[in-house]
Amino acid sequence: MSEKPWIKHYDKNVPHSLHPYPEESLVNYVRRSAEEEPNIPVLHFKGAKLSYAELERKSNAFACALLGLGVGKGDRVVLLMPNSPQMIICEFGIWKAGAIVVPINPLYTENEIEYALNECGAETAIVLSSFYEKFKKVQPDSRVRRVVVTNIKEYLPPVTKLLFSLLKEKKDGHRVTLAEGDSWLQDLLSEHTSAESIRQTVHHDNPAVFLFSGGTTGNPKCVVITHRNIVITGMQVASWFKVILDSRQDMILLNLPLFHVYAQVGILSAALVERYPLAVIPNPKDIDDLLHTIKTLRPAVLPGVPTLFSAILNHPRVKRDHTILKSLKLCVSGAAPLMLETKKRFEEVTGGKIIEAYSLTESALAAVFTPIMGKYKPGSVGVPLPDVEIRIVDAENGSDILPELEIGEIIMKAPQLMREYWQHPEETASVIREGWLYTGDLGYLDEDGYVFIVDRKKDVIKPSGFQVWPRDVEEVIAMHPAVHEVGVAGVPDPYYGEAVKAWVVLRKGCSLTVEELREHCRKDLAAYKVPKHIQFTDTLPKSTVGKVLRRKLVEAHLAVEEVSR
Repeated sequence: MSEKPWIKHYDKNVPHSLHPYPEESLVNYVRRSAEEEPNIPVLHFKGAKLSYAELERKSNAFACALLGLGVGKGDRVVLLMPNSPQMIICEFGIWKAGAIVVPINPLYTENEIEYALNECGAETAIVLSSFYEKFKKVQPDSRVRRVVVTNIKEYLPPVTKLLFSLLKEKKDGHRVTLAEGDSWLQDLLSEHTSAESIRQTVHHDNPAVFLFSGGTTGNPKCVVITHRNIVITGMQVASWFKVILDSRQDMILLNLPLFHVYAQVGILSAALVERYPLAVIPNPKDIDDLLHTIKTLRPAVLPGVPTLFSAILNHPRVKRDHTILKSLKLCVSGAAPLMLETKKRFEEVTGGKIIEAYSLTESALAAVFTPIMGKYKPGSVGVPLPDVEIRIVDAENGSDILPELEIGEIIMKAPQLMREYWQHPEETASVIREGWLYTGDLGYLDEDGYVFIVDRKKDVIKPSGFQVWPRDVEEVIAMHPAVHEVGVAGVPDPYYGEAVKAWVVLRKGCSLTVEELREHCRKDLAAYKVPKHIQFTDTLPKSTVGKVLRRKLVEAHLAVEEVSR
């Protein structure tokens, strides 16, 4: 295999390399945009707009406020809120103050929030008012001593804001009374509204964001991503999108949560690098709101995960009127395998392209993408973006490079790999070796350099010593016309050691028996891969971005087994 066979499959005009990358941050990009095109919108939110000039001015004010509160260089500042204009304003204010953004899932339990606060060591938190009471319960067990609160209504249009105040604010827990010493975000911005532009240098090599990842042990750790990492990723993704998008015109949906690398490092950065306007969606699971936004704003790009695309296709509104989705030129599917049937159906409905993507938090979204206009290979997640390299090595020794089509561990080299796991040097050293990131994913490269993911090393099922990849079984089950969603994992078995189990959600109005589904599987799967256990269920446990949580499925199975003993 040649060194980078995938390059010949790049779409026309996609550069083979983007070196040398600029030594700067997104702060510089926003500042330039505010100077050159101050009035163009950077964000659309529920009918309101925020221009580059407003983002620059408000983030300057917030930076001054943070400095006045005592926040300094390298301090961690937690953001506990959904996607919103104030979240992005706060991010840029934090960066301009020299501090580090730590976005945390606002739906975490109190114990999870407490763990995250202590893991990152933050002393300052910006919290949406509806999560304020929950946050205050865990604050005494953390280092946080400065709390700034914001209400989601602050950037709504006037009429919507009034209706929210009258009908939803108190009922939904958004109206709160602050404890002594805590501050409202809007008060801080008003106090510093006349602050001069923050001109202190945001060094490109300083940490910009801490994002949580389970890494090799499963315990959440802070992945340290620098300002330059984010810019590099934005340039790579934007170079791929340019094949089909028009800068400054085509809108990108910011519907995935900003506490996830997909949105925070991939989508946000690409949009700001090329000045694509963003349509901000606060709740990634609110399909009605998403469809309303698509119909109203006519965006060109929808990032998502396979379960989102399935949910959209099955939504009554889309079934009645396919034209709602006709503005979509490009959909990007990541975080989990995309079933071929979903891809075909979505492209038929939208008339656009849907591509797959593969990356990790630890790689700061150094990614593998399917070519937009070029060759698509079913089962492949695509080819490495410019300046990203992929190798397959022996999964046991981690050093022997394997030839094409042989399955091993995927390792990755790119200029934006994470700096480290915060205060976890041993785990950092186990994951990054001689400049290569060991992903823990199993897969192979074909003769063209296309990447095929088999599964996670830890997810391999071994009935009687055979190796079964859950994804293989899921792909076959998902092809049955009665199946809506499926998750597959290994469960303990007294005879085989481990057995294949499938959890299946049926399409509305469809019926299917266990034996009928097994018969369907036997057509395409070896006998040892056919699920020994099949459980029909109403829902599957999912992550915040819609990835099926196999671990939760197994835990539920074990709990039932324990009770039945």
